[in-house]
Amino acid sequence: MDVSTCLKSLLLAIRQYRNNRSALNASQLQKHIEDVSGLKCGGVLFSGQVLPSECLSGLVEVAGDPNTSHALMGSIISLLAQFAASDGEAKEALHSSYNFTGTLASIIHCNRSTPEEPLVLQCLNVLQRLTYGVRTLHCASHIHELISFLMQHVQSSNDDIVKACLGLMANLCRHDISVQSHIKSQSNVKAFYRALVNFLGHNRLTVVVFALSILSSLTLNEEVGQKLFNAKNIHQTFQLIFNITVNGDGTLTRNYAVDLLVDLLKNPKIADYLTKYKHLSVCLSEVLGLLHNKDPDTASKVMELLVSLCSVPVLRKLVCETVLRPPAPRLQPAIRKGVQARGSEPSLALVHWVTSPLDGPEQCYMQALSFLAELFEEAIDSSLCSSAQSFVELLLQEVLVLLQSPDSTEGDQLLKKHCLRAGRVVDFLLVLCGDDALRLLVSQRLSPEVCVSQVELLLSYSQDLSGSTCTTSNYQLSQLCSKVILKTLELMSHLRQQMPDMETSFYRILQDQRMVTPFSLAMNSNCREHVQVALRILFEAAPLPDFPSVILGDSIAANNAYRQKDSELSIRSSPASEDVSFVGKSFPMMHAEPSGSACQSIDSLIEKLQNGVELQEKVKDVHMSEIIDVYEQKLSALACKESRLQDLLEAKALALSQADRLIAQYRCQRAQAEAEARKLASLLKDTERKKEDLQTELNDHLLEVERLKSDSQQLLEHNGRLQEVADQHQELKGTYNQLLSRYDKSEGMLKELQAAHISLTQQAEGLRKTNEGLKLQQERTLAEMAEKEQQIKVLKTDVLEKERKITGLENDLRRQEEQIHEMEENISILRKELNKTEQARKDSSIKASSLELQKSQLEAKVEKMEGELSKHTQMIAMIHSLSSGKLKGDVTANLSL
Repeated sequence: MDVSTCLKSLLLAIRQYRNNRSALNASQLQKHIEDVSGLKCGGVLFSGQVLPSECLSGLVEVAGDPNTSHALMGSIISLLAQFAASDGEAKEALHSSYNFTGTLASIIHCNRSTPEEPLVLQCLNVLQRLTYGVRTLHCASHIHELISFLMQHVQSSNDDIVKACLGLMANLCRHDISVQSHIKSQSNVKAFYRALVNFLGHNRLTVVVFALSILSSLTLNEEVGQKLFNAKNIHQTFQLIFNITVNGDGTLTRNYAVDLLVDLLKNPKIADYLTKYKHLSVCLSEVLGLLHNKDPDTASKVMELLVSLCSVPVLRKLVCETVLRPPAPRLQPAIRKGVQARGSEPSLALVHWVTSPLDGPEQCYMQALSFLAELFEEAIDSSLCSSAQSFVELLLQEVLVLLQSPDSTEGDQLLKKHCLRAGRVVDFLLVLCGDDALRLLVSQRLSPEVCVSQVELLLSYSQDLSGSTCTTSNYQLSQLCSKVILKTLELMSHLRQQMPDMETSFYRILQDQRMVTPFSLAMNSNCREHVQVALRILFEAAPLPDFPSVILGDSIAANNAYRQKDSELSIRSSPASEDVSFVGKSFPMMHAEPSGSACQSIDSLIEKLQNGVELQEKVKDVHMSEIIDVYEQKLSALACKESRLQDLLEAKALALSQADRLIAQYRCQRAQAEAEARKLASLLKDTERKKEDLQTELNDHLLEVERLKSDSQQLLEHNGRLQEVADQHQELKGTYNQLLSRYDKSEGMLKELQAAHISLTQQAEGLRKTNEGLKLQQERTLAEMAEKEQQIKVLKTDVLEKERKITGLENDLRRQEEQIHEMEENISILRKELNKTEQARKDSSIKASSLELQKSQLEAKVEKMEGELSKHTQMIAMIHSLSSGKLKGDVTANLSL
């Protein structure tokens, strides 16, 4: 089955399903959707034709209907997501023309109560891919509800839901001030900020990057952002971004990390922090090493990062030195799997990506050429061209091949890619022409035939676009061709001094009438650089004799007049029609001359011819020579008028082609309006059915109101009784408050008394412990005192015995003295026994001295015992005072002792 038949069957199935939403029609529609999914018809679906446009509008409408089953919704969303992933123009058309973003947002809003549904997660993932790198209109349907849903479910327990919500929120917030303002105006924005800050410690790097991206979009210029991205934290952020960029396994995480760094570099303070980052050289070498990766998406994102780094002068110089000079040793050369060794020069990788095939990823060679232009701008400014001479020779050898014309049979899409790449190549060559040595090298490598063939191809293609149907893609292609033609002419102007053949070709192209189209488009462009290039070329083309200045002026005037009419029409038209129509948008036209201008020119020509006839009647009788002079003047005037008329006819032809394009555009608008009318009719039927249902509900509600009236009367009576109870309750409440205050006071006093009781209890416990200690000490003292008393009694017994012995000795002494006295009396008698008596006396003296010595020793012992007894008496008195008068009788007895 061919594509056209398949699309017709799909459209028929859509209409049948909209008329009768039965299970059979749903299964038939799903079958046709699967058939279309198997065909590679993305280019046909998004070509702007009526049949594909109706199919897409019908699919989006069915998907947005809440009554459609989830399975059918999922099939439609998968089909459209497949087209969006395979083609950038399809993604843009779904986003901006068919409002697929609003449809997905409405599906999420309808299923907001069940966020765990697979359909909701599918819509979130498709929305994330669809809105990446694209700005969403803040006024689109259900965008506010979608933002509220995302803010609410970023703290979900499902990691997949959290990841999808954060990624989609990062897309919506990036570069969209209206969305940022709406989020900041929400009441739960502080809780949302706290949740994002908590995600910075998440174990998944993708979630961390999403949270950082949202915070940078919302708070970078606020107090929260200044705390998050201050001098202390920003170096950790740089390290995280570079680690993800170099070592990240997922392309999605790397893309968002690069976007985050690109956005942060737009802040001058953060760009200054990056210039002071100590690991920048090593990180930059690792990033450049990624250019050897075979993945084109990774390489294009890395080159986008490098181009962004080049926007900072200090970083651009560092990048230029790293690329164009011999590479420094790099740390950890084999961190990532599947990446080639990073010891080779990144310049060779750049050459590889610049010369990638034309049908390959467009961003790769475009970003590579932009990066090369930035590098050599810095190289020329910093005098590094001499070290890059060999690299420039190699680069020119490969780059100039890119200017060769592609095969015209390969389609407009490939030719558009060639125009884009050729424009970047010419920009790069213009940068090289800023240095004398490099300009000489370019002039040696570039031939005039290459430039001429390039301009001829683009001029012929631009003429074909002028005669074709006016669409957005045709207008963009025409603008693109105009830019590339003028840039090529500017390159030829730079090189014409070194190449004489180039100068000849340059002036010949300027006098070609086909150059009117590029000049008129450039002069009406809103791009300042495009206008300035056109003015520089016009300054050199204006003095040329065959330059079509008149046609150029008419073309510029026609474009200006069309713009004025278009603005008037856009003011008169309602804003609603602009949102509904796909092809009905006001596409700017390439060439248009107002019919009024052409009519005025024709009227003036007729008037001049009539004046000529009147002049001929007046001079009928004049001399023949004068008549011949008059006719010669008339013939010359008619020749000038003929050339002028030819120019006007060409302008009229341009106007007619413009009218044809307008007719085709209006036909598309009419088809779209009819589709919209059918849609409104179906909506009207649904509204009438809903009206009947609401009428039935209204009758039920009226009956319910009557019942509620009787219930309200009963409630009023019950309310009166409750009022009396409420008064009693108030009185009891006052009494309760008084008792409560008294209770509070009593409770305070109780707490004070409890505190005093606790302190007194603690003191009593201390005194009890002290008393027990003293009692133990007293018992020990009493035991010791009893022992001492026993010793004293023993000593007293010894003393008494000693005293009795002394008394006996004294009696003996007295008897001896009496004997001595008797002896003295009987001395004369006992003279003979004198010696014996003397000897006995000496013995007695010796005994007496020994007894006296013993007496003195006993007296010393008695004194010592009395001293110890006094000490014991003092101790007993002290113990007596401590034990409160106990043992008083014993102590008195001891003291008496």
